[in-house]
Amino acid sequence: MAHDEAGRLTPNTAITNSILVVEDEEEQAAFLKDFLERHKYRVTIAKDGGQAHATFVMRKPDFVILGLILRGESGFEVCQRMKQANGTIPVLILSAIDLADSRALADRVGADGYLTKPFDPDELLAKIEEIAINNWEKTHLEHTKEGKRIRFLCRCGKRLKVNLIHRGKTLTCPECGELVTVPNRV
Repeated sequence: MAHDEAGRLTPNTAITNSILVVEDEEEQAAFLKDFLERHKYRVTIAKDGGQAHATFVMRKPDFVILGLILRGESGFEVCQRMKQANGTIPVLILSAIDLADSRALADRVGADGYLTKPFDPDELLAKIEEIAINNWEKTHLEHTKEGKRIRFLCRCGKRLKVNLIHRGKTLTCPECGELVTVPNRV
């Protein structure tokens, strides 16, 4: 029996145990919670940005599934705040909005993936695993390159220095407040 259980473990099992689902549609939230729990994830539901931030900070989930249309603030704003609080926790946007501009904005605010509704549940599981493993590899490679940082200039001339984990992400310059994309080079 123990051998059968070990055979079913995937690399993602050790990486992602708890998922925060931020969704204000009750039926969608209930479906996601039930579906993910059947696949051995611990799931917490947040209905708006306030609940999402409180849960994100207090429980520190391993993964976030985030809707874009929320009461109070948009999923883009929630994602940006989460990434500023802890950029190592992956965020997957799950939305009915299928526009290039929405995908680009999700990328700029730090989302690690984007999946449109309606979605194939197996595709959702595959996306969670892909993002979690990519994120794990990226953050663990960081530790092997201790002390490595990316140095670059903002348009205002401010010299910026950030950890490698921020490669390709959009950050706000502390000097001028403009959005700046971190180069992918080391």
